[in-house]
Amino acid sequence: MTKFRPCIDLHSGQVKQIVGGSLSTTASELQTNHISNLPAEYFANLYREHGLTGAHVIMLGPGNKVAAQEALAAWPGQLQVGGGITADNAKLWIEKGAEKVIVTSYLFPDAGFSMDRLVAVIKALDNDVQKLVIDLSCRRTGGTWTVAMNKWQTLTDMEVNHETIQKLEPYCSEFLIHAADNEGLQRGIDEELVTKLDQWCTRPVTYAGGGRHLEDLTLVEKLSQGKVDLTIGSALDIFGGSGVKFDDCVEWNSHRASR
Repeated sequence: MTKFRPCIDLHSGQVKQIVGGSLSTTASELQTNHISNLPAEYFANLYREHGLTGAHVIMLGPGNKVAAQEALAAWPGQLQVGGGITADNAKLWIEKGAEKVIVTSYLFPDAGFSMDRLVAVIKALDNDVQKLVIDLSCRRTGGTWTVAMNKWQTLTDMEVNHETIQKLEPYCSEFLIHAADNEGLQRGIDEELVTKLDQWCTRPVTYAGGGRHLEDLTLVEKLSQGKVDLTIGSALDIFGGSGVKFDDCVEWNSHRASR
């Protein structure tokens, strides 16, 4: 059954909701939907209170390590952390309390996929693939999707398709896929991508990007036959949105768990 998966997106040490495609090194180009006055650990405690497992903490650029560590300390062993994860620090983040680490850009030196780097991360995690989430966040390129790295600004040489998923599944416990062109815009999910993820994936997968109504959970469940989970960010009332109530998402998960 499709679940709501919460998030904590960190930018410059603050919890923010950002238009994904606007992330760059130029501050003037950044489009921000919401900057929370509350710290990261507040949201970690909120998710803990309601049993919302599988939440991801994403560090978007520098200056976020302290906030991420505070979130992990609030709910040890239950949050996934991503952003700047490498073979050198993956195990450290697990030791700091992450349930799993999420890796993207490190796997693509010079925008080209490196199996050697993926193997190095697995080795750093004591060969425990259950501790690794592969982030295949992507942008549309014609009729396909291409993995995007460096805060979704650089296209890689990897297309998101059945072949790619089959190649990577033995090396991870699940996938996280942001549709970067939809992220933060609240214009609806990429229905075609969600449908394809159902067809391609045998591992758990979480989709993020464009969620704007509670009904999007129903839509994702229908399109993916309940195999794909959904993250809703900017539309949530706890992040300044008006489209989705956090309490309704909690109720959705509770109802699905009781089935």
